[in-house]
Amino acid sequence: MFRFLSSRCTTGAQSSAVPWTPPPGRHEGEKLKTRHTAARAKPGLRERNRLDKLARIKSAARDLFNELGFDRATTRAIAERAHVGLGTLFNYADDKRDLVFLIFNDELDRITDSAFAAVDPRRPLGDQLASAFGVFYREFAANPTLSRILLQELTFYSRGRLAGDFQRSKRRTIGCIEQLVASAQRKGRVRADEDPSFVALSIFFLYAGAVRYWIAAERPNPRKGIDELQRMLDIHLRSLALTPQGRASGPRRR
Repeated sequence: MFRFLSSRCTTGAQSSAVPWTPPPGRHEGEKLKTRHTAARAKPGLRERNRLDKLARIKSAARDLFNELGFDRATTRAIAERAHVGLGTLFNYADDKRDLVFLIFNDELDRITDSAFAAVDPRRPLGDQLASAFGVFYREFAANPTLSRILLQELTFYSRGRLAGDFQRSKRRTIGCIEQLVASAQRKGRVRADEDPSFVALSIFFLYAGAVRYWIAAERPNPRKGIDELQRMLDIHLRSLALTPQGRASGPRRR
C-alpha cells in the first residue's frame, strides 16, 4: 500500500544485525584512498563563494526569524543582513518558507540519523519510538522560536524550490518508523497482520500532532512532552498488542 523503506535509514535494530565483511584488498584499498583524497580536495573559488553566500543567507535568516518572527522578517531584510542582493537570495530559495527549510535541511537529516541509530532493539516498540522521537523533542526545545516556525510553515510544504527535499526527508523518517514496526512484527512482539508502512504512517501522524501541541507552550519541556507522547503511543499501539497465546487482541476492522 504505502512504501517508505526505499529511503535510507539505519535503526539500532538494523545496525546490530549488519554482517561482518572483510577489509578491502590492496587494489580496492587504493581505489578507496583515491576517492577519499578527491573528496578532501578543496573546492574551487566559485564553489567557495557559493558556499559562503549560502552560509551567510542561512545565518541571516536564522537570526531575523528569531528576532522578528516569520511574518515580520522579509526576504529583503534577510538579503541585506547576509550582504547579498535580493536576486542572489532567490537563487537559493523561492520564498521565506524555502528559507526555513534551507536552515533546517542538514539538521533534520542529522537529527533523524542520531534518533533512530540510538534505538535499543531489545526494548518494546513503544519505548523505541519514544526514544527516537525524544531526540527530535530535545533538539526542538533548544530553540523553540525557530522550531515553532519550522513545524508551522512546513506542515503543508509541498511547493517550492526545496519542497521535494523536505518531502523526501519526511518519507525517510516514516521509513525509519516502518523499519521498527516491521522488526517488532518479525520478532512476534506485535500483530503482523497490518501493513507496517500504514502503521508507520499512523504513528508519524500521532507524533506530528503531539510535537506541534507541545511546542506551542510558552516554555516547552522536552521531558514532559516525551512522557505525554509515550502515553499516546502506548494507547495507540494497544491495537497491535498480542494476546498471551500470541494471537491478535481483537478482530481486524477494514
